[in-house]
Amino acid sequence: AAVATAFEAEAARHDARVCYFGADTRLRSLRVGHAGYSEMLVGAQPVWDPADWPEITDRKASLRAQRNRARNKGVAVAEWTAERAHDHPALRRCLAEWLRTRGLPAMRFLVETETLGRLLDRRVFIAERSGNAVAFLLASPIPARRGWLVEQLVRGDRAPNGTATLLLDSAMRALAADGSDYVTLGLSPLSLRAPADVENPLWLGALLGWVRAHGKRFYNFEGLEHFKAKFVPDRWDPITALTNEPAPSLLTLHATADAFSGEGVSPFVFVGRALVEAVRQEARTLGGLRG
Repeated sequence: AAVATAFEAEAARHDARVCYFGADTRLRSLRVGHAGYSEMLVGAQPVWDPADWPEITDRKASLRAQRNRARNKGVAVAEWTAERAHDHPALRRCLAEWLRTRGLPAMRFLVETETLGRLLDRRVFIAERSGNAVAFLLASPIPARRGWLVEQLVRGDRAPNGTATLLLDSAMRALAADGSDYVTLGLSPLSLRAPADVENPLWLGALLGWVRAHGKRFYNFEGLEHFKAKFVPDRWDPITALTNEPAPSLLTLHATADAFSGEGVSPFVFVGRALVEAVRQEARTLGGLRG
């Protein structure tokens, strides 16, 4: 509370507001309901106690089948040290192959893809096949919760079906064995799976609903949500953008988009680049179908 108050006071000295994007339970409990604060629901994140993971896989045959499919294809998972994984060319190749399948240009802020050069205290699990890395999972610590955020789950072109499930299964079991209490796969943007304790203004709900329905060419919101949901989370927590203004505003929405667009790139330029990339992907897809 003291840090948040000091941060907001410093912002006020610069005639600026504050927006806590990705606010979770603890921060929301400090500010929600106080005069002069409002929040926007931006999605939900799935949460597990990794000690429960074996029970989940025991009762869900589809997860066991996917895990076994990868194993039968010769995939094995090992944890690498941060020193070994640092800028490793095989992991760089996997990341480049994965990024080529994304509909949006690389974003910044909370979704930075360039992590391999600065691993620090992250844990890195590698899926290997015939001695070659074909996928990796990167987990970042959440010390105050004795837990981890699965920040990246990257599959290269050579990863067979089931590799992502095998990677997550191996990581969950390793984190449970080390006494972790909390694992999340992070934000599913625009997900409505969390308890409905946040209600967006009508204009914002309509706008975000339109983006969810029509933005699939750029970002598969429903696909990402379905992928995370198939692992049967213990719960879904609401994730909000909490701001020190009486009601959410278009200016705050624009500032948030500006942060994701990257330094020196306006949201309008970012959307323009996304449209160009969508046209290119469509052309590649049509070319493949003709071939």
